[in-house]
Amino acid sequence: MFSHLLLPIDGSDLSRAAIQHGLRFAKETNAKVTGVCVAPEFHVFTFDTAMIGDTSEKFLADSHAQAQKHLALLQQAADDEGVPCDTVVQISDQPYEAIIRTAEERGCDLILMASHGRRGVQALLLGSETQKVLTHSRIPVLVYR
Repeated sequence: MFSHLLLPIDGSDLSRAAIQHGLRFAKETNAKVTGVCVAPEFHVFTFDTAMIGDTSEKFLADSHAQAQKHLALLQQAADDEGVPCDTVVQISDQPYEAIIRTAEERGCDLILMASHGRRGVQALLLGSETQKVLTHSRIPVLVYR
């Protein structure tokens, strides 16, 4: 079946729920897990007020620390379940590309990720990283909603 799952996380409630289901699935299939959290790149011109007063080094350090915090939750849950797990932080403005690249580089044979279920104009404006992963990945994707 599947032996290596990629669990992309973003710190949302739905992402945390997907962690629990993903770890349960990994345990049942005797698979290992890699967790990935994608942090944004720094831009001088931005609409993100958190970037306006930061230097690139400070912004990237803060983003990395936030991503590590999310990944620590995954690592702790994996340890509690007895599932082998490693984690990685990726920096990219295109999370779906970073997710797919990580899955390929780490030899994952399944991507298990949450979908926020946005519809209509909200989905059009915000886009869906899950939809982009589904569209572009050659690796199977299991969506948790």
